[in-house]
Amino acid sequence: MSIPEAAAAPAYTGAPAPSATAAGAPGGRGSLGPVGLVLAGGISVQFGGALAVSLMPRAGALGVVALRLLVAAVVLLLVCRPRLRGHSRTDWGTVVVFGVTMAAMNGLFYQSVARIPLGPAVTLEVLGPLALSVLSSRRALNLVWAGLALAGVFLLGGGGFSSLDPLGVAFALGAGAMWAAYIVFSARTGRRFPQADGLALAMAVGAVLFLPLGLAESGAKLADPVTIGLGAAVAMLSSVLPYTLELLALRRLPAGTFAILMSLEPAIAATAGFLVLDQALSTAQALAIALVIAASMGAVRTQVGRGRKKKAGSPVGDAA
Repeated sequence: MSIPEAAAAPAYTGAPAPSATAAGAPGGRGSLGPVGLVLAGGISVQFGGALAVSLMPRAGALGVVALRLLVAAVVLLLVCRPRLRGHSRTDWGTVVVFGVTMAAMNGLFYQSVARIPLGPAVTLEVLGPLALSVLSSRRALNLVWAGLALAGVFLLGGGGFSSLDPLGVAFALGAGAMWAAYIVFSARTGRRFPQADGLALAMAVGAVLFLPLGLAESGAKLADPVTIGLGAAVAMLSSVLPYTLELLALRRLPAGTFAILMSLEPAIAATAGFLVLDQALSTAQALAIALVIAASMGAVRTQVGRGRKKKAGSPVGDAA
């Protein structure tokens, strides 16, 4: 992954997209288009991640992150043209923390995929949003999903992570924790800034923070035209394109359906790792990824079902 992008916020909180209530039923004919957009966005993110791994020998993990954030920030700032005046100190504090979280999430994740295969890295990272979803729901059924996820993690590590680099595992789990924080601050930023203005500003904060780290690790390598071109491709595939596709999809797709589709990211990542990087998975690792995906989907459906019951039980006057 990823940033997982701004649209990921409602994916695990169960909060509806701005026009989700106008969307048809998840299985309706009208949902075919937005479902395709979400899947295309997920494929773009994970193949962008695979391209980033192949770029690391040229630019280093920190250099790749710096290029990705910088190019994505420039594109989003040009497209969104966010207003800089009229925001409170709290608004700016929120967007700065969002940017720091985004930078940390990307930095930790790319350090992870420099050491362990892409599929397992994304699977471990997904545990962060999954834990957030389980904890925020507070339903007994979520113990089942947590148990499935733990079983998947146990299988993924071969009973003790002897088959995976422990530091890579630690970086992936750290990225997952940052992903959970990203979701929280993405929602807060979205409430304080119109459209994608907050994301563009946060991306700029992340780019400013990471550029010195990328220069320290890679130096003049970042000025190589081929490296710049590949870094721009990573930014477009992993940030700009999927964000745009997901934003379009969320206008017509219920947030719960979007979240379930996002839960497929580990499988897409494993496929991208196999096709682009020749990273084959063992049977146990494939089963582990399937268990984590099932746990993520189950947690999302529990969260969405709880939200629907609350809405159905609210007074008629409140529902209006």
